[in-house]
Amino acid sequence: MAYNLLKGKKGLIFGALNDKSIAWKVAERAHEEGADLVLTNTPVSIRLGTIDELAKKTNATVIPADATNTEDLTTLVEKGMEAVGGKFDFVLHSIGMSPNVRKKRAYDDLNYDFLSKTLDISAISFHKVIQTCKKLDAINEWGSVVALTYVAAQRTLFEYNDMADAKAMLESIARSFGYIYGRSKHIRINTISQSPTLTTAGSGVKGIDKLMDFSERMAPLGNATADECADFTITLFSDLTRKITMQNLFHDGGFSSMGMSKSAMVQYEKSFEDCND
Repeated sequence: MAYNLLKGKKGLIFGALNDKSIAWKVAERAHEEGADLVLTNTPVSIRLGTIDELAKKTNATVIPADATNTEDLTTLVEKGMEAVGGKFDFVLHSIGMSPNVRKKRAYDDLNYDFLSKTLDISAISFHKVIQTCKKLDAINEWGSVVALTYVAAQRTLFEYNDMADAKAMLESIARSFGYIYGRSKHIRINTISQSPTLTTAGSGVKGIDKLMDFSERMAPLGNATADECADFTITLFSDLTRKITMQNLFHDGGFSSMGMSKSAMVQYEKSFEDCND
């Protein structure tokens, strides 16, 4: 159901690869709510993914850009504003990748060149996006910037590896830039800590199926889906949340506030009994 929450607004969305991407779902919902969109990803991701299909569905313009490259970002933002006929009202950063995770390097045996790439792609790119937008005055007053994160920024989760460090940095950038951009332009910056979600990137995390089962058992409302995350993101883009900024907002069915649930305890007891048979 659409509510015209974004009628007349213009948005820039990073990270849609295919229909499993949260950014894809956000773009669909933003279009339904009346927004004009620019979609972007790296050139190789655009070639390998199906973003052109999304663009047709949402009447969006696709502009390739490497979010770690400030020259690419400048071109993207300038061409993006031309495409939608003005400044943006919202920006979504849905970017994350760890070469250490992909190469199965353990946290106590990291390749530091890989770590630098993890931080640049998954966190520092967020700073570069915001800084570029600020320098070009590309976001309207009372605009909204949102990035996707995960509870591993606060809690240690097995095999999440150096992505946890990247997410912690991402959330810090949101707070630091949230003060600066909020003070100068009333632009709010928040992060959404989403449940583990079976996106293309998420499927690369070792044991993602078990992690999703664990969080489903722990969370009183169950895991939040990609579609539900899109719904929540739309509210942060809308004028209904004008005074929410510098926040890390947990969208995880209550998982982040739990210690032990009955369902998880039952599963643990079953495993304990099996081990002692």
